[in-house]
Amino acid sequence: MEETEEDKKDEADYKRLHSFPLIRHSDMPEEMRVETMELCVTACEKNPTNNESAAKMIKETMDKKFGSSWHVVIGEGFGFEITHEVKNLLYMFFGGSLAVCVWKCS
Repeated sequence: MEETEEDKKDEADYKRLHSFPLIRHSDMPEEMRVETMELCVTACEKNPTNNESAAKMIKETMDKKFGSSWHVVIGEGFGFEITHEVKNLLYMFFGGSLAVCVWKCS
């Protein structure tokens, strides 16, 4: 089935409406949460079609900035259960349906 012009326009409008980060859950301190959120947005915008590269960029930056043992998952339609250090978790959505989960576990 071919995508019509109207379908493409609707998808573009949807992505434009949801181009801001939506934090679903976080227990990080305010300053750390803002830095992490901005890093996630930057990584997802630089790698819009490659979630693996975006996750790697986020992980490496978080390891350098806040110490090692950071984990990152980026994708659509996944579930998870994790163990994390207190005050080191961020779960957010970006671009509509792209979920980003960043946590530290040593």
